Amino acid sequence: MGRVAGKVAFVTGAARGQGRSHAVRLAEEGADIIAVDICHDIDTIGYALSRPEDLDETARLVEKAGRRILTRQVDVRDAAALKTVVADGVAEFGHLDIVVAQAGIAGMKGSPQWQAWSDVIDTNLIGVINTIQAALPHLKEGASIIATGSVAALMDIAKVDQPGRDPGGIAYVVAKRGLSEYVHHLALHIAAQRIRANVIHPTNCDTPMLQSEPMYRSFRPDLEHPTRADAEPAFGVQQAMPIPYVETRDISDAVLFLASDESRFITGTQLRVDGGGYLKWYEYHI
Repeated sequence: MGRVAGKVAFVTGAARGQGRSHAVRLAEEGADIIAVDICHDIDTIGYALSRPEDLDETARLVEKAGRRILTRQVDVRDAAALKTVVADGVAEFGHLDIVVAQAGIAGMKGSPQWQAWSDVIDTNLIGVINTIQAALPHLKEGASIIATGSVAALMDIAKVDQPGRDPGGIAYVVAKRGLSEYVHHLALHIAAQRIRANVIHPTNCDTPMLQSEPMYRSFRPDLEHPTRADAEPAFGVQQAMPIPYVETRDISDAVLFLASDESRFITGTQLRVDGGGYLKWYEYHI
């Protein structure tokens, strides 16, 4: 018996990166999966997003783990489409127990700047709210909601931000901070139904979002066209542990714990999986 055997999980951003990792990890432990992703680019974002074949690969891996999966190409900014896919998933699998609001984009160096701001806020904040609110009517006692924040959301960006310099990049922090507050208050109001809600805050995670030209430029602004080899030594500045990033599996294991009955009385938490990144920042900025 797996740790989430018999449960059904709704995972956004499931075509690749953390989302795929979460879907597969939950399937390995017995969950059926409702998986969505945008599967096309957003004009303001300077790196390629997922493709339909990426979502197909997630489906293949979930089925390889012996579980069922329903996939749809859905933009989390589309609340109506999310409600439809959740309803379809519940009709197919019978219930919904786990929500993993993972879908997100990084708007660093995004252009036009203020459209990049809007696209990041609409995806990373409103998209999380849309995801959770599509699922809420279907959740019952024992259900678990998990949203992906960022350790950056726990830091005081006023100490490092230069106003107007990179709105798309700052929108990432603002959105992650906003979703953290949303989940915090939601957790209180759904606790009476024994439904839990928590946020996981990763540091750098080895995904296509991190391994992208806009992110390399953010870490190596001294270079016009930095490469992965240029940027990776700088990634370590984010963590207290001597690592450049964590792996998707590290976050997925935290997702699994919060999805399982092992965490049945844990709600309203802000769980850092950050290699001591917050501690390092706090030490140098108090």
